[in-house]
Amino acid sequence: MSNMKTRTFIHSCQRGVAAVEFALLLTPLILMIFGTTELGRAIYSYNTLDKTVRDASRHLSQHGPGDAIIAAEARCLAVHGTTDCSGSPLAPGLTTAMVTICDASLCPITHANQLTGLGSINLVTVSIQNYAFDSVVEFVIPDMTFNNISTTLRAQL
Repeated sequence: MSNMKTRTFIHSCQRGVAAVEFALLLTPLILMIFGTTELGRAIYSYNTLDKTVRDASRHLSQHGPGDAIIAAEARCLAVHGTTDCSGSPLAPGLTTAMVTICDASLCPITHANQLTGLGSINLVTVSIQNYAFDSVVEFVIPDMTFNNISTTLRAQL
């Protein structure tokens, strides 16, 4: 009979243990989930900016250097994904002022008539400077700044 009382006593003491353990583990699990989703958002934003810079560089590489209209189209392409600046920016807070273009006419020392083993080429570089990623859950992943996202391609001579 005493064995039965001991089991009942132990069972009644163990009743809330699972709930307490779950509550203790829930906080780190939620932090890990929020951290993973925020880091995923940051990587997605960086990848979006990288692709837009590449598209703008490709657009510039198909035209001759020094064309202000093509440069404006490339800036719009980097920010909005279209050459006429229609629609909202592809990343929150991204503006055309953050887009820097360097081609044979704007940066002649580094981008015009660069010698290679197969002759001379022109280069075009498009970069996005200091894009601020705004984290939704700052206590898990803080706000960060993507300093320089750039692409350099070969351009027309």
